[in-house]
Amino acid sequence: MPRETELILCPVNLRHAKLDCRAYDEAVAMAGRRYAKLLVATVAPEMERNLNIRDSVAYWTEKLNAFVASNQPEGVDVETCVRTGAVHRQIVKLAEERSADVIVMESANPRIQDYLLGTTASHVVTHAKCSVFVVRG
Repeated sequence: MPRETELILCPVNLRHAKLDCRAYDEAVAMAGRRYAKLLVATVAPEMERNLNIRDSVAYWTEKLNAFVASNQPEGVDVETCVRTGAVHRQIVKLAEERSADVIVMESANPRIQDYLLGTTASHVVTHAKCSVFVVRG
């Protein structure tokens, strides 16, 4: 018998000029099918490159809420969360703290340095205690 899904974590990278929503769209569809809550998260850098951003968490919270508002799913309970730090570690930590049943995230096409350094998705797949659904970009 399959496990019941209560919480789906979907990390989004809001720093891309052109935001690709494939993982978000997949997470929304999955949450709808499984009657699960969707936790949409982004990880803010500890040090902002843009010196005009004084409060990083407030800035990215506003951006994340605007993203969800412009892509509001019908019939899905959505919560947002902003963390700071290393993206790969914060995703795993958030999933563990909130007892996420599955993480739905994007993976960019690998480049040679990804094989040497590892990608965010590969770290999450390796270290998360829950299932991880990786959507190829």
